[in-house]
Amino acid sequence: QVQLVESGGGLVQPGGSLRLSCAASGFILRPNVMGWYRQPLGKQRELVATISSGDGVNYAGSAKGRFTISRSNAKTTVYLQMNSLKPEDTAVYYCNYNYMGRDYWGQGTQVTVSS
Repeated sequence: QVQLVESGGGLVQPGGSLRLSCAASGFILRPNVMGWYRQPLGKQRELVATISSGDGVNYAGSAKGRFTISRSNAKTTVYLQMNSLKPEDTAVYYCNYNYMGRDYWGQGTQVTVSS
């Protein structure tokens, strides 16, 4: 089993920044991919960014140039630095761990971008 605990969400004004963290514990195996997804209210969950255990990264178009995903040296914590936030970034953000096609999800953290 893998447990994921997210932190760092909150309320921020448009143009502001937030940093999300996700700590993974349990039976962590490699190679794996960790990432962030988000689900706006009333909409489907969507990819934000992923990073592999080899540090390969992938971003959704909406995240490119504004968000940066990274991992700790131990590869068990993943971060999402979000800059230039927009109201349309408002969503519940979920951490994901994928190993051999099996997904684990965190409980989600709310990000609200509003003035």
